[in-house]
Amino acid sequence: MAHPNFSNTIVVGTSGAIGCALMEAIAQEDSCQHLLALSRTPTQSSSDKVRNTLVDFDNMASIEKAAECAANFGPYSCIIVATGLLHDETLKPEKNIKQCQADQLARLYHVNAIGPLMIARAFSPLLTKAGPVCFAALSARVGSISDNHLGGWYGYRASKAALNMLLKCLAIEFERVNKESIVLGLHPGTVASNLSLPFSSNTPKEQLFSPQVSAHKLIQVLKSASEENTGQVLAWNGQVVEP
Repeated sequence: MAHPNFSNTIVVGTSGAIGCALMEAIAQEDSCQHLLALSRTPTQSSSDKVRNTLVDFDNMASIEKAAECAANFGPYSCIIVATGLLHDETLKPEKNIKQCQADQLARLYHVNAIGPLMIARAFSPLLTKAGPVCFAALSARVGSISDNHLGGWYGYRASKAALNMLLKCLAIEFERVNKESIVLGLHPGTVASNLSLPFSSNTPKEQLFSPQVSAHKLIQVLKSASEENTGQVLAWNGQVVEP
């Protein structure tokens, strides 16, 4: 049974709280020899294993250029995409259908679903061709259709549900080439970050994770995952998030 390793890892989105925490935690893993951190803005690390490359995730040419540079240091054993959008100065989660705007829905879909797929398109050829390899992206429990009992958050829910489907398609494609490949969605829990902080006031303290705690839990999930999990979304505690 194959399990992912972090010998040569790419973490995408290291200027974000969870991405940065994943970068630092993976760099401390004994199995990690090199780590490529991709971010919009420069990322600092305490580890000399880490090198940083800037990339504009909204620009396919920038993504492809970053992949060309990354090829010089490959092949890679693991790629983790830690990008995501819930709100910003002009966008906030919809409470009802009247608040849904086509341009905002499209933006959420672009960042949360299309973006990770384009990363996979550009960087997955750099994964090791044989043996256990992993491609993972941050998903969310609210992207589960069967778990949606509250409604609202139309764009974020739908974009994460779309991401989960894209990851499932990717898992099937990867498996045809490498039976030991693992493609996962990762639910990090409720994390004290810019993404979720405005909406976490009612979250019990024991269920609100720091980015560092969430990263540690996700790394343990990745270490325990096998090819039997490919195509699934796994929560921070290792449980499967049903579609």
